[in-house]
Amino acid sequence: MKRMWIASMLCCLALSGCAQTPADESAPSSAPSAQYVSITAQEAQNLMQTQADYVLLDVRTPEEYNEAHIPGAMLLPLDELAAQAETALPDKAQLILVYCRSGRRSKTAAETLLSLGYTNVRDFGGILDWPYGTTS
Repeated sequence: MKRMWIASMLCCLALSGCAQTPADESAPSSAPSAQYVSITAQEAQNLMQTQADYVLLDVRTPEEYNEAHIPGAMLLPLDELAAQAETALPDKAQLILVYCRSGRRSKTAAETLLSLGYTNVRDFGGILDWPYGTTS
């Protein structure tokens, strides 16, 4: 009997350690942060055709941009993005479509923008996979 009582007490102690404390209802709730989203070139093209207010962001170097870029793209090289984003992209809720050459820098750029508080960022990879034409 004594063993059963000790076992019951240990079980209760173990379970009470797993109990969650109720949230303080007076504490302000924090909004969920935006998540990284990767889309296809076709999805980006569809957004460009159906959305009126978006930024098409090229994060390559000026030399790469001058060689060829997607029409209407804004150049903001990845190495300048963190320092210039808030000036160049003042609306943190605006749709931002990000691309680079192959997709590596655009992913880093999208994650950087999200960490800076931007909430509507889509990475569509590289211009190498863009089948819809470019300009120089």
